[in-house]
Amino acid sequence: MQARERHPFYSRVNEILEGAKFDTYAERICRKYYAKAMGRPSIVPGVYFRCFLMGYFEGIDSERGIAYRVSDSLSLREFLGLSLEEQTPDHSTLSKTRRLMNLGTHEAMFRWVLKRLAAEGLLSGKNLGVDATTLEANAALKAIVRRDDGAGYDEHVSALMKTEGVEEPTPAQRQRFDRKRKKKLSNRDWVNPHDREARITKMKDGRTHLAYKAEHAVDLETGAVVAVTVQPGDCGDTVSMRTTLSEAGCTVTEMAGQAAQADAVGPVETVSEVGVERVVGDNAYHSKPALQDLAEVGVRTVISEQDRKRQKWPGQSAAHAAVYANRRPVDTKTAKALMKRRGELIERSFAHLYDTGGMRRVHLRGKNNIAKRVLIHAAAFNLSLILRRMIGVGTAQQAADLIAALCFAFLQLIQAGNRTLRAIEPRRPAARPTNLHCHHPSPFRRKVILSTGC
Repeated sequence: MQARERHPFYSRVNEILEGAKFDTYAERICRKYYAKAMGRPSIVPGVYFRCFLMGYFEGIDSERGIAYRVSDSLSLREFLGLSLEEQTPDHSTLSKTRRLMNLGTHEAMFRWVLKRLAAEGLLSGKNLGVDATTLEANAALKAIVRRDDGAGYDEHVSALMKTEGVEEPTPAQRQRFDRKRKKKLSNRDWVNPHDREARITKMKDGRTHLAYKAEHAVDLETGAVVAVTVQPGDCGDTVSMRTTLSEAGCTVTEMAGQAAQADAVGPVETVSEVGVERVVGDNAYHSKPALQDLAEVGVRTVISEQDRKRQKWPGQSAAHAAVYANRRPVDTKTAKALMKRRGELIERSFAHLYDTGGMRRVHLRGKNNIAKRVLIHAAAFNLSLILRRMIGVGTAQQAADLIAALCFAFLQLIQAGNRTLRAIEPRRPAARPTNLHCHHPSPFRRKVILSTGC
């Protein structure tokens, strides 16, 4: 077989992973899931995590798509460390391995990538921005049932019509009755039997679906995702923020003071020695208990406040101090710059992980299952920050687009050079014919009279 060149993007990814002993760490944290002598050999931990990293780099949303892409590419076989004789992982193997490994193992892998960012000078942890987005669940809204008696939506509407005297309503009558009544799809009353953790949620575009909520805490200096959590779709921002910021705070505190290596590619010299200093958010995160909790742990806030009437503070001195401490710096230039930076970096992480990364509509069910995929996606996004500093691109598709753009620019330079040479080349006078009186009329110009007289 003809020798082939290595894929330049995935070769650089493997250089980063092998230089930090990624496979040794993966086997150590996954050792408890593997038996020494029982059953057939399973998928290697390093291959398992690489498959999902590739899912982010290629923008593949499903495990079936990942398995097919790996089996169809020689360069991806080399990225996974598989020879031509070895069988690539099947989608069922990826699914079973994901269910076998708990959420803590995937969180450990996410923190391992954050340590690589700190070593490369791409993690500060001083200022964090927080925001959330919705992920459409793999469950249909029309399949919801009542929590009390298990009746479907059409059965429930028919029962309501029977109380008003309509014994056997037709679908058209049921639709007209349902349109006129004041209906409420409350999560307290309705649930999807196939995914009981999904919640009825209004999406960003105004549609109503069963959904989950993904919340990010992003470093506002480098754009790294410091923490990511998946929570129910109906969970309020002021409630979900506590879980996300607590994980981000623990991660930054664990790596506080860690210095970047000598040949680091990032601008940060050391991780913040005092942990998280400031949290930036929009007005959905503004509440008295949330601001008071952050003030108690010594974290300053820049959270925009909604317009409301003048409030009274009987017996709420701590909350009063926290709200006014947050209100004072909101209109300063520093706060406005941080808010602008937050909107740019967090929306960028949402776009890369869920839009181009293929996770806007999930193919899994259950909060923990979805969180495992999202954590590895976020780890791949953080790896792409290192790759962008090294080679200028963060995904394989961007690398292909860059090569195509370079080839196109090279062709344009060649064409421009040819036009320049033709412009500066001295023009020679055209040679005149020696016999000007010799004229041979073209046979196509002869007058031909057809039989019709035309």
